[in-house]
Amino acid sequence: METLETLRKKINGATGIQSVVRTMKTMAAANIGQYETAVSSLQDYYRTIVLGLIAYFREEKIYKIAEAKKSQKQGEEKVAAVVFGSDLGLVGQFNDSLTSFVTRVLNELPGKKIVWPVGERIKILLSEARFDCTDHFSVPNSVEAISSLVGEILINSQQSFENGSLQAVYIFHNKPAAPVGYEYTFQQLLPLDQNWRHGLDQYKWPGKNLAEVAGDRKPTLEALISEFLFVSLYKACAESLATENASRLAAMERAKKNIDNLLEDMNRTFHRLRQDTIDEELFDVVAGFEALKDRQEKI
Repeated sequence: METLETLRKKINGATGIQSVVRTMKTMAAANIGQYETAVSSLQDYYRTIVLGLIAYFREEKIYKIAEAKKSQKQGEEKVAAVVFGSDLGLVGQFNDSLTSFVTRVLNELPGKKIVWPVGERIKILLSEARFDCTDHFSVPNSVEAISSLVGEILINSQQSFENGSLQAVYIFHNKPAAPVGYEYTFQQLLPLDQNWRHGLDQYKWPGKNLAEVAGDRKPTLEALISEFLFVSLYKACAESLATENASRLAAMERAKKNIDNLLEDMNRTFHRLRQDTIDEELFDVVAGFEALKDRQEKI
């Protein structure tokens, strides 16, 4: 049976956890703002880069992109997957559902798969799913740190393509979506093939006047493609971080609600036991007084 002392200890413990949850909830809410702002800002920049590529292809009359030559060495063709997960917990099914999605998609692709996980927890889950996690990246802890991570991933991709064994690079991540909170998605980052070229056609040129490419053609194309790859990875990372913090905020909200209910029940039980203890003590005092009174009357 619960005693007042054990209940008091439980209430103090739950109150301490409630304070931690409240702090984490505040931090998650603050982080969501900066990442959502980054995602919103990237939308316009991403569209600008795409329109620049469309203008270039139109002026240069490029309607088809030749396929890259595949490696002649058998068994060396690889597909790399950059998977944005989390380093920290308390995010619900954020990592688990993404791992299931990555597994399903990669199993349908030909060739050997290697995975570049971003986040310690997603790395563990992908390793348990028997994927070759050759490289591992830490999750950025701020918007400013995203650029450094994107640079590392691009260097890895470039080096792997120069070796001639890597055939494609895919990006997997969670992104915000209403009303379910988030959804998992993926895109092919490299190579920039004909399917990618067709995907640009969904963007309509604003206005009637077409842009012209100024200066040397090759440096212009290299700059546009470089920015396209950079902003694609940056956008995926920022969306993943916004989703992670939204998931943590939702988890903290559920935890807060559960702790509030638990504290309410324990406080109710504590006050009931305390009142029962007081009643018992009063009953003992009254019973003792009556016994003493009867004794004095007999004397």
